[in-house]
Amino acid sequence: MARLVRHEEMGPYEIPEGTELPAWVCGCGLSKNKPFCDGSHQKCRDERQGETYNYGGTNATGPGAGDRVIVPK
Repeated sequence: MARLVRHEEMGPYEIPEGTELPAWVCGCGLSKNKPFCDGSHQKCRDERQGETYNYGGTNATGPGAGDRVIVPK
């Protein structure tokens, strides 16, 4: 399944203090453990803010797999 992600911020979102354990929510759309971050954002760490990227080209075999394509504005 293809993922279309527009970055507003890079990386995951931290759940504020007051929870039992530290928790991070996926912000990249590539985690296989949604809604939680599993570190998959490392694949997109070189992306530019404000650009839209499509993960899941013709070689896709799962979420976040396949070719990365910048989607024209």
